[in-house]
Formats: sequence, structure tokens, C-alpha cells
Amino acid sequence: MALLIRPEELPRFVPGELLRCSAGQGWKGVELRTYRYSGLDVPVPAMADFMIVSYKRGSTMMERRFEGRWTRTECHPGDVSLLTRSQASHWHWTEQIDVSHVYLSDAVVSRVAADVLERPIAAVRLHDILRTQSPIVTETVEAISREAGGNGIGGALYVDALSTQLVVNLLRNFASVQFVDKSGRGELPPAKRKRVVEYIEARIDQALSLEELAEVASMGVWTFGKRFRASFRTSPHQYVLDRRLEKAQQMLALGRLPVKAIAAECGFADQAHLTRIMRARLGRTPAAIRDDGSR
Repeated sequence: MALLIRPEELPRFVPGELLRCSAGQGWKGVELRTYRYSGLDVPVPAMADFMIVSYKRGSTMMERRFEGRWTRTECHPGDVSLLTRSQASHWHWTEQIDVSHVYLSDAVVSRVAADVLERPIAAVRLHDILRTQSPIVTETVEAISREAGGNGIGGALYVDALSTQLVVNLLRNFASVQFVDKSGRGELPPAKRKRVVEYIEARIDQALSLEELAEVASMGVWTFGKRFRASFRTSPHQYVLDRRLEKAQQMLALGRLPVKAIAAECGFADQAHLTRIMRARLGRTPAAIRDDGSR
């Protein structure tokens, strides 16, 4: 599973001038960072936290790829972008802008959601929103930003209240919530199980991440992994590897394609990778399997 990046790691991927930062304030589960950016074209790995982007200064045409789909709009001061956690994205803009990022941890969002909805929460997901206007969100981000710039009395407690208000507003208007299902053995519902299996079969030759498969099932990564194991009695990674081996064996038995081509079509890095996995898992080489199929 790909590692999720923390807010302090974002400048490695999105370089900019840091104007304000809440580090050292003692806040729990919420961070603020304000940046000045020039025009950039940057892929951003999946982040550990939910991210709210509040546009402060400058206007620009903004493009973002999210789940393989590009959206394009013009962003101005007062606008807001949302990015859910555990979701890779790609951003492109051309003009200089100042933006404030508020990062909310999964623990904080899930806690508030469980409190206000009075049910155990499996996952919360922000909608794909590149540009919207929400005075409450903008004003709350600005209040958090002011607290990051000083050491007022009760600052951490005040920010905790602000972040709770922010999460409630997101839950009301910009999020979907998945509740813990206590029925049965915690397996994937049949429709989602079918969707995931079909997705894997259609992309068996491609790299498949746990985050990607969880997204297909519209679940959080942890919940998806647990339910997948309950459904298939194996991990998603092992299931994909088993399906690749099964397909490779079938193609080898037909004896039509070179082993190198079969390895590529079944999602292995190369012929050596396929051979190594077959020896480890089956105790046989591709050549031996092909020989058996030709008899």
C-alpha cells in the first residue's frame, strides 16, 4: 500500500513559499499552512488528511485530475477547493496565488461524525469539489489562520471548537459517510464484490493499489481490506497475484504467445518476475507449464 503523505511533506511535491504555519501550537488533528505559489503543474500523492484549500489572493485558471478525470475552472479569492484523504490528484495552474490549507485528520473527522450522527463511522469522504463558495468554510479557515499567527489564550481549545464547526459543515454539505455494518460477517456486499472483481479482471495487466480498489468499492482503505479478507479469505494483494498466476497458467497452456508477452499481459514486471513467482508459489517454471499443456 502506498504511503500517505503528511502536510509537512507536501512542499516536496508542491513547492511554494510558506507564509504561515500552525506547527508548534499544540493543536490536535488540525493543521494550517498558508503558501504563496507560482504557476505549477504537479502530481500530488494521496494525503493522510482531508484538505481544505481557501483562496486568499490572486486568481487563476485551475485544473485538477481526480480519479482519472480532469476538471477545470477559474479560482478567485473567497473560493474553496476540497480534497478527500487517501486520494492522489494532479493540479495545474498558471498564475501566482496565495492559499491557506487546513488539514483535518481522519481521527478528528470520524470522531465528530460519530458524535453528530450517533453511529459508528467506517469512513468519511469529501466530494470532488474543485471550486465552491462557502462563507462558513472561508470564515472558519480565516479564524484558524489568525490563531496560527499568535499565541492567544486558549488557542488550542478555540481551534478545536473551530475544527468541529468546520467538520460539521463539511458533513452537512460536502461529504458522504459510510457507517460500520454490524450485520453478517462483515463481508463485501454482493454488488461491491462483483464490482471489485470485474475491475481487477479488466485491469489485471496494470498496477493495482489498495487505495484504488477501496475507491472502486466506495470504502475507506482499512474497512475495504478487512471486508475483502472476510469475503475472499485472502488479502487484496494476494488475490490479485493469484488471479495473475491463474491467467498466466491458462495462457501458457495454450502455447501461443511468448512468455515475455504473457508476463506483460498478466501484470508481471517482466519474464523473470513471472518465473520467480511461479517457482515460489507453484514450484514450476513457465516452460514446464507450457510443456504440460502441449502434450
